[in-house]
Amino acid sequence: GLPPSPTEVANYLADKRPDSKRRLVDTFLASPKHAEKWSRVWLDIARYAEDQAHKVGSNDSLTYPNAYHYRDWVINAIANDLPYNQFIRLQLAADLIIPEDKQEHIALGFLGLGPKYYRRNSPEVMADEWEDRVDTVSRGLLGLTVACARCHDHKYDPIPTTDYYALAGVFASTEMYNRPLNPTVAKQGKGQAKKPEDAYHVVRDGKPIDLNVMIRGDATKKGELAPRRFLTALSEEPIFFKNGSGRSDLADAITAKSNPLTARVLVNRVWEQLLGHALVGTPSNFGALGEQPTHPDLLDDLSVRFMNHGWSWKWLQREIVLSSTYSQSSHIDPDKLAFDPENRLLSRMPRRRLSVESYRDAILSVTGRLNSTIGGHSMQPDKPNEGRRTLYSQISRMNLNPMLARFDFPDPNAHSAVRFETTTPLQKLFLLNSEFMVFQANTLATRLKQYGGSTRSKVEYAYQLLFSRDADEMEVSLAEEFLDQEKTNEDTQENPDAWPQYAQALLISNEMFMVD
Repeated sequence: GLPPSPTEVANYLADKRPDSKRRLVDTFLASPKHAEKWSRVWLDIARYAEDQAHKVGSNDSLTYPNAYHYRDWVINAIANDLPYNQFIRLQLAADLIIPEDKQEHIALGFLGLGPKYYRRNSPEVMADEWEDRVDTVSRGLLGLTVACARCHDHKYDPIPTTDYYALAGVFASTEMYNRPLNPTVAKQGKGQAKKPEDAYHVVRDGKPIDLNVMIRGDATKKGELAPRRFLTALSEEPIFFKNGSGRSDLADAITAKSNPLTARVLVNRVWEQLLGHALVGTPSNFGALGEQPTHPDLLDDLSVRFMNHGWSWKWLQREIVLSSTYSQSSHIDPDKLAFDPENRLLSRMPRRRLSVESYRDAILSVTGRLNSTIGGHSMQPDKPNEGRRTLYSQISRMNLNPMLARFDFPDPNAHSAVRFETTTPLQKLFLLNSEFMVFQANTLATRLKQYGGSTRSKVEYAYQLLFSRDADEMEVSLAEEFLDQEKTNEDTQENPDAWPQYAQALLISNEMFMVD
């Protein structure tokens, strides 16, 4: 998730050992920075946020000021290569699986940080909350659009309305719980913290109930009873949920090796992150309306071996990045282009645009201002002097930070399957005029001027620092011509704007924003 330093590039190129690439990959996988990068991928899936899309006056009872504890749990879990099946199970039912380990219960933020609404005892309101949980779990973990069956049988996939309400019953049997941060916090009914800022925001079991089908989604019109159970399409025999709310039973059913989808969905997401193109182009919809896999045998093979290697994220990533497919150049071969014009078959490595997180982090890295502190409270990423990684941005469902929103950050009100990419005038205006970018350009200019030596040596260092390559003669010549304008006709005093302008031009260049 960060550009290599010139020293790292030089050391790797000088390493002639046959396993040098594997050594480098293992170094990256062991780095906490790797876990930070991949945590953001999961937080998109989990629709992570720290408040709600609505607020009545000054009422902040539905906010999550300590949501960052869940984000930090995800970072630690990925850093420690927690097996993916256990990663899922703890996020659905940590309090039931390991009741004695209270710290691990923070994983329940996966459910506990979801959207909440006022009028919480209203059947219609609770039905909307249950739909969010069903949608996040089914699309995020299974690649199935189960929420489409809330009002009627799924039009395309074998998911009847009774399946939807069988899953919704699990969440109807679960209650949101503001667990006190420590025993001396003031409490209110059912042992909950009085103030959101004094709580972990998780879930716990309530009274187990089975829901009736709500005819056409109307909470006031009840149809047949739908006992809590797993999806019929994924069960040879009905798998009913009898233990409390059924969250632990659901976790077991989702992560069973006999379930063909859970591993395939995760493998597809990891492949998309590393290669730029997913094997299944609709990562959260493996149903009839989803795209067919471009390489079905590869997807199945990786999924089975992923499970056989202990559901290890790091094994899967290592397996992919050491492959010949990942090692391809982005160079366009005319013959391959004619055969595979859209690169659906991965005849070359796709050119990819950086996410807003990777772009901002790369800027901080090359300016020398990146703060490597892991975890902690959230911050505003567009503050000029804020040096923490973009992962630690405050995420609001109501007022998403403008920098994040401008550069295609997903809507945290719902599960996000993919990042969409747009190109707008507002993006370029931000890069040219924002306080954040001007501050970074000045910082980079100072770093380059302090490098020492001639203008040529400074320019060459800039290209190695930002682009991990040598500048060509044309690039050096153009830079020298521009920077020589430092000296005015009247005297030999420096023009203070030349180096910052040059630095900003490099920071906002396509090469800085793209992985080629």
